[in-house]
Amino acid sequence: MTDLYDRHRAVMPEWLNLYYQQPIELTHGEGRYVWGADGRKYLDFFGGILTTMTAHALPEVTKAVSEQAGRIIHSSTLYLNRPMVELAERVAALSGIPDARVFFTTSGTEANDAALLLATAHRRANQIVAMRNSYHGRSFTTVGITGNQSWSPTSLSPLQTLYVHGGVRNRGPYASLSDAEFTAACVADLRDMLGQARGEVAALIAEPIQGVGGFTSPPDGLYAAFREVLAEHGILWISDEVQTGWGRTGEHFWGWQAHARSGPPDMLTFAKGIGNGMSIGGVVARAEVMNSLDARSISTFGGSPVTMAAGLANLTYLLEHDLQGNARRVGGLLIERLRAICAQLPGVREVRGRGLMIGIELVEPGTGEPDRRAVAAVLEAAREGGLLIGLGGAHSTSVLRLTPPLSLTVAEAEEGAAILEQALRSV
Repeated sequence: MTDLYDRHRAVMPEWLNLYYQQPIELTHGEGRYVWGADGRKYLDFFGGILTTMTAHALPEVTKAVSEQAGRIIHSSTLYLNRPMVELAERVAALSGIPDARVFFTTSGTEANDAALLLATAHRRANQIVAMRNSYHGRSFTTVGITGNQSWSPTSLSPLQTLYVHGGVRNRGPYASLSDAEFTAACVADLRDMLGQARGEVAALIAEPIQGVGGFTSPPDGLYAAFREVLAEHGILWISDEVQTGWGRTGEHFWGWQAHARSGPPDMLTFAKGIGNGMSIGGVVARAEVMNSLDARSISTFGGSPVTMAAGLANLTYLLEHDLQGNARRVGGLLIERLRAICAQLPGVREVRGRGLMIGIELVEPGTGEPDRRAVAAVLEAAREGGLLIGLGGAHSTSVLRLTPPLSLTVAEAEEGAAILEQALRSV
């Protein structure tokens, strides 16, 4: 393992982050478990950054990939592609967006980049409203609208970004307000920001639950209230569903549905879980918006026959086995178990989340400041106990993120909670 780590450092960028003081190589997985090259078995509560959505080595997905690869692996969007059309039909119907069109990409970053292109072309404007503490990808365009400083390496951008409050409920100037007062204050902030904008604004892009930001979210209905203000100006609403889509929150299939008073967004972006590890991203938009580009375009790898076959099989499995319902039931039990554990620990500020999208924020007792040392130590201790988890938060490493596959069983949830309890208590 040391040899592979040395080889990694010799050829990979220094900024390519690795977890753990002694990084691990994962060789195979099954269900909710993975194995390292050293033979150790781990319960996976991170799923390759929320991407292994249903299960590792899901037979239905591996069979679909194998069969499609045996026919044709690649063609590009220059040719008719049956699996792509079939998956687009299903995603369009599930999106809730009327007269929907779907464009497939290879990642969430690329999906958000495409959505920004569509919004700016449709509105003939290059100003974007984004949320503070947000994360939307690693491309030059999406870095430029990311509100989480830890993931924004440059201030240069082709877009002018206007940041507003609302994505973080429990910190900042409005944290002490009631939900109704918080929403009203954020709407007033949005109105004030738009009143100061020079020229037209293209769109608001927002994660219903901020992923990299530490699973923070506004009160339900905030984005519906925002939408009413945006509609006054003709501004589009892009819901970034890269982490919240496909039923992970349990209560809803899409995160925007917690803010559904004003109807669906103009666009939603998706990625991660739909491919269960295969590289799929995409944008769903009203035809009027999607068709507004006045230049030709294609995608070489977006909509690949193999990835589309995987997406179709994965989506079918998710719906037929009601994994959204499982996320609601098992996730609800898990979060209550974790809250009971953490209520006794002074270093835990909050356990939050929905479904199987749970964050545990650690702070220095008595100060409320993020405790990065403790977070790093818990990450290591959980791994030693046989549990893989993720990190996030406004300071990059202030929140433990738990996002197991949506097929997680009650017994596995209890196993993971017990390991995490031991890790938290040891730190």
